[in-house]
Amino acid sequence: MQDSRDDQEHRQGDGSDSVHGTMIRSPRAWALEQNDRRIVFASGTEATMFAEFRPFRVTQHRLPAWKAVLPIGGHVELRQPGRPLVAASGLIVPPQLAHTCAATSPYIALFVDPWLLPCYPEPIRLAAGEVRRLLAALGTIDSDGPDAGVDLTAGYTELRTLAGCPSPLDPRVAHAVDLCTLRDPDMPITSIAIEVGLSAPRLRALVRQDVGITLTRLRRWGRLRTAIAALPDSTAALAAATAGFADQAHLARTARDFIGRTPASLRRAEA
Repeated sequence: MQDSRDDQEHRQGDGSDSVHGTMIRSPRAWALEQNDRRIVFASGTEATMFAEFRPFRVTQHRLPAWKAVLPIGGHVELRQPGRPLVAASGLIVPPQLAHTCAATSPYIALFVDPWLLPCYPEPIRLAAGEVRRLLAALGTIDSDGPDAGVDLTAGYTELRTLAGCPSPLDPRVAHAVDLCTLRDPDMPITSIAIEVGLSAPRLRALVRQDVGITLTRLRRWGRLRTAIAALPDSTAALAAATAGFADQAHLARTARDFIGRTPASLRRAEA
């Protein structure tokens, strides 16, 4: 039986690039100006970026990707259940860490797929100089922040100098992740397993071993990025349908689970 949609981009280029054995679509980007608020989104071959030009706090969430929080002039605060507050000029947060997060100033959040950095169990504190290097690599050198032409490749390269280089993926895992998250998100996992020459249980186990996250959760993360890319020029319901979510409520639940905020908060000021 085919996997359910629960298990199972707007400005998008036609080409694709290869990164560590996975094919990732060309960059998508948008920028919005709303009164005194400016937000920028960009998604490319190595990273996805969301920049917001005001302080913001997100509720507890578990993101299936790396997140670098880079305040512009302030600091970031992270709290895990039952753990002391962590405050720093910037933070690199590992995948699947349950936490709340707040930036005390305008900030950039840089998201990197879990296989593109080496495994690390705890948040990595960044000194002010390291945050400045990352911002400069992205093309952000002052409080004006980035535009939609941000250099995500340079940002990822600088991030890798701080966090280290990842181990290469098993080619079968790389192909399965590509199919599941990008090229054919509706393809049943059993069919993906057949294509890479494995049983479905063996493929699931291999992905968990190499990536640390299930294929179904990685698929939902890919769909969330697709939905966010479509948000500025569509309703949340249409963005959900475009990305392959069952409905708008499914998109909202995924956004709260993965990034700790609603889709609406990504594109308009909240009271």
